[in-house]
Amino acid sequence: MSEPDIHLYTAATMNGYKPVIFLEEAGVPYDLTFVDFSKQEQKAPDYLLLNPNGKIPTVYDRAEGRAIFESGAILWHLAEKYGQFLPSDPVARSEVMQWTLFQVGHIGPMMGQAMYFQRIAAPNGHDEPFSIKRYVDESRRLLEVMDTRLDGREWIAADEYTIADMMLYPWARAYVWAKVDVDGLSNLKAWFDRIDARPAVQKALTIPKAQPQFWDENADPSAFLKENAARFATDVKKA
Repeated sequence: MSEPDIHLYTAATMNGYKPVIFLEEAGVPYDLTFVDFSKQEQKAPDYLLLNPNGKIPTVYDRAEGRAIFESGAILWHLAEKYGQFLPSDPVARSEVMQWTLFQVGHIGPMMGQAMYFQRIAAPNGHDEPFSIKRYVDESRRLLEVMDTRLDGREWIAADEYTIADMMLYPWARAYVWAKVDVDGLSNLKAWFDRIDARPAVQKALTIPKAQPQFWDENADPSAFLKENAARFATDVKKA
């Protein structure tokens, strides 16, 4: 049996789930390598040849003989390669690109910092209320931008389910882990419900590993919180 075109290197993080969501939604065969942060596998020389930034995810496209890194570039590549979840109309494609970059440039960095200062820095002895408030407040503002955009719309761009939704969902839906309040954001919550109901998404969120504490307010985060803080303790010490 021949190998699938797509080999995915990923981990169970907000960025790591994005290409899994696409591949499961599109029904594309792929194989997967789990990148273990605790072993610093993302910094291994062989991996850095694929992704010079030493992050996840990365895709190796065997048919093209090349690697693609950065989640937005990966989803754009997959959408063009398989002709799914990216409209052909230039204006609609531009909308998808704009909201994809909104995630890359705003939602991801701000919510990521909200998570870092609360879930990693504070447990390692660096409790910084000013930084926490700054990133939590900005994350809330960005979710309000999404809520306004979704007023009267089912999907974030192009009036259809696209890679822009797949890019934004893992981050925005992880408001629980970022400790960002979503009260009053009814359009955003309805969008969460629509994507939560998609079987391929729910399957994707278990690959390579389910992390219910990211999304579920009723999940007990205590064990993972300790593990996660310890895993990134060296980053805090470097800072």
